[in-house]
Amino acid sequence: MADRMDDAVVVIGLGRFGSALALELAERGTAVLGIDNRPKIVQSLAGQLPHVVTADSTDIEALRQLGVGEFPRAVVAIGSDIQASILTTSLLSELEIPDIWAKAITAQHRTILTRVGAHHVVAPEHDMGERVAHLLTGRMLDYVQVDEDFAMVKTTPPRDVVGVPLAESRLRTKYGVSVVAVKREAPGPTGVRGFTYATPDTVLMYGDIVLVVGTIDAVERFANAR
Repeated sequence: MADRMDDAVVVIGLGRFGSALALELAERGTAVLGIDNRPKIVQSLAGQLPHVVTADSTDIEALRQLGVGEFPRAVVAIGSDIQASILTTSLLSELEIPDIWAKAITAQHRTILTRVGAHHVVAPEHDMGERVAHLLTGRMLDYVQVDEDFAMVKTTPPRDVVGVPLAESRLRTKYGVSVVAVKREAPGPTGVRGFTYATPDTVLMYGDIVLVVGTIDAVERFANAR
């Protein structure tokens, strides 16, 4: 792995989230070192990950022996053991890993992980729950929050912006959003056409699917307008 260290990732904690992440990274050609303190988990992944070991990530000497400090990126994917998650993140910071990602299960956990050295904190269960809630309560086809109060949604256009060029639709004034891409049904056997970038001259039609960006309130208002 030494010749590919600038692209390498160490994933610590190989539960459902950590193992899925490690396997996906390996599938994409990234050099991955997986670490977990449960021998059965490590054994189950031995044939799928080229580098996977049993070790205690709360022991800095164990991390040093594995060369973890040489990795440019690390992910702390430890789930229910909050103490181990925080201590591991702190040790990775002590090893001066440039890019540390960590999984949080509560808001307080997120705050502590940031304080002890995590550069990025993700909360998969919370984020997925929030996303599904948005999809269930509105007309959105997909929803991705990209910042604290900013999101991108996939939806269909309301009737008051259909049939006129985007430059004349006054979307920003009416809804406070921008349409960035449009997908339109195409004639032919499949009837499918991919997304294309929207321009000021783009004219939306009934049946179009659009990608819209804006504040969360704004994109929700746009998606629910009819």
